[in-house]
Amino acid sequence: MKAKPKIGITSTVPIEIILAAGLEPVDLNNVFIGSDSPLAMVALAEDRGFPGNSCAWIKGMYGAANVHGVKRVLGVTRGDCTNSEKLLEIWRHDGLKTDRFAFPDEPDEAALASELERLARALGPSLAEAEKKRLELLPLRRSLEELDRMTWQDGLVSGAENHLWLVGSSDFGGNPERFHRRLIEFMEEAKTRTPRRPAPRLGYLGVPPIAPDLYEFIEGLGAGVVFNEVQRQFSMPGDRGGLAAQYAAYTYPYDTAGRVRDIKREIEKRNLAGLVHYAQTFCPRRLESILLEEILPAPVITIEADKPGPLEARTKTRLEAFIEGLKARHRS
Repeated sequence: MKAKPKIGITSTVPIEIILAAGLEPVDLNNVFIGSDSPLAMVALAEDRGFPGNSCAWIKGMYGAANVHGVKRVLGVTRGDCTNSEKLLEIWRHDGLKTDRFAFPDEPDEAALASELERLARALGPSLAEAEKKRLELLPLRRSLEELDRMTWQDGLVSGAENHLWLVGSSDFGGNPERFHRRLIEFMEEAKTRTPRRPAPRLGYLGVPPIAPDLYEFIEGLGAGVVFNEVQRQFSMPGDRGGLAAQYAAYTYPYDTAGRVRDIKREIEKRNLAGLVHYAQTFCPRRLESILLEEILPAPVITIEADKPGPLEARTKTRLEAFIEGLKARHRS
């Protein structure tokens, strides 16, 4: 079978339109952080002229596209990173074909429908063909919801495993059918495990972490992450009845108030004792911590990291103190 043309993506986008266009989506974030040498991709971007104090994810995506020979990229120019638009300009200057998707300021279905139509015209398929793909993906998305339930309710899936599967739903590894088969196999294996009952039960908020040992470190303290906020949003839980409704319900691109409503529901449902909010160094989203820490009804700790690598000693100390404080609160 002839390989499908690849298209890199910089964030979660309407993948249904990409698939209906006969293209293979490649999330450059996942390629970057999942590589054997993510620091080399950052260095490649810095050699190109990217400043040292710019976001490592932006630099990593640039490096990933170059290392893997990506010739076309679809970038999110509103609703994600403010640097994405300039990154697309650099790629265009380098000779790549670029497309864009802009989430509206608010989760307005009419505005989304207009942008979905524009993207469909740019990539080729009709919205009816994209809607057909949405329906085809529903069983896979339901399986991801079940995986999530097995994490917080059954204790059979770790926070790290939950993170990896849900974050992978941004592009389904380029092949939704293969991804679903692997997911089902994993879930069947997980059902044979002895349930884990971590204490305290934590939620993880914010963009996926650039530090690969975060979940392992938390579990080593006896705690466990049973809610991955943004990663769960990538998986698009629930059948919203149409493409525009689905991407209007996706909380990440919009204001913090919508995310807070979603997080509050999950705090209660999953019985969360505390929340770890991760913010990428040099990211404007770091300011969200002000609202999250003041509004949410559970204790929040905000941590940061810059380049790929283990957690810093100071961050480990802060997490240890935070978790010990939650344990003490429970004992009292």
